[in-house]
Amino acid sequence: MIEERIVYLDGDFVPWDQARVHLMCHSLGRGSAIFEVLSFHNTMSGTAVFRLDEHIDRLFRTAGLLDMDLPLSKEGFHQAVLETVSRNNLKQGLIKLICYFSQIVFDILPPEKALNASIFAVDPSQDLKGMHFPFEKGTTAYISKWRKLDPETVPVEAKAAAHYLNGMMAKKEARKLGFETAVLLDTQGFIAEGGTESIFLVKDGRLLTPGLGTVLQSISRKSVLDLAGVLGVESIQGRLAPDLFFTSEEIFFSGTPIKVLPVRQINSRVLEGVPGPITRKLFDTMERIVVGKDARFKTWLFPVL
Repeated sequence: MIEERIVYLDGDFVPWDQARVHLMCHSLGRGSAIFEVLSFHNTMSGTAVFRLDEHIDRLFRTAGLLDMDLPLSKEGFHQAVLETVSRNNLKQGLIKLICYFSQIVFDILPPEKALNASIFAVDPSQDLKGMHFPFEKGTTAYISKWRKLDPETVPVEAKAAAHYLNGMMAKKEARKLGFETAVLLDTQGFIAEGGTESIFLVKDGRLLTPGLGTVLQSISRKSVLDLAGVLGVESIQGRLAPDLFFTSEEIFFSGTPIKVLPVRQINSRVLEGVPGPITRKLFDTMERIVVGKDARFKTWLFPVL
């Protein structure tokens, strides 16, 4: 099915197998591609993209942090994303927006040109052999020996392809040890995030998450914090010691494919009563939001044309 998808590529819409670059292009050889991953949902009013404006804003922030020029305006990207979903006639799934240098460059410096742009829309159940995130069962996590990239080495808030070797190594380590995913600490030994997810803890009825500065400015993280505020759940952002993993009542990840995913085991600790009450409350409310059943958050959904 994935071969039937239509791809946005530099202003045109092309068949899936025509979305190609040369093996010697700068973004493949040097990791200079930047990207966004978004979700879209089958709502009561039709298909809609979740927090499209926030994702496009972050794409521009990433380009600014890396001194890159984008080929479209924010409105241009906005319309291209919606049209890509529409042309693929999908009701729900994932979008990946990739901006990259297609030119062949041996130097570490990229070409002094605007990035190329591509947009892909897929339904994981049809195209990616499914992506299963069982909320009721939860997931398992391992605290990796690998540390999150230090903000004094690269701008960690930039969503750049090269940065994700960090999370890849952590997750490979976790999988070898029998866990499903990984948690990274920062270089000072405080909790940072998962390989591709934000992480939250619940202790004494309060929601805890690492503060910005050493982690990605995740849209999912922001959404959970916004939602917690509306639901009256106190939240604290700051430097969190890893000992909290072994005393918190609840732990969960948040990312684009699933906004709230409980952790049932971290290292040797098995948590009881998973999903916990706050995790469940956030999950249930988020499920209503993404299908358009909560009018308080209607501005989070962008209808597909």
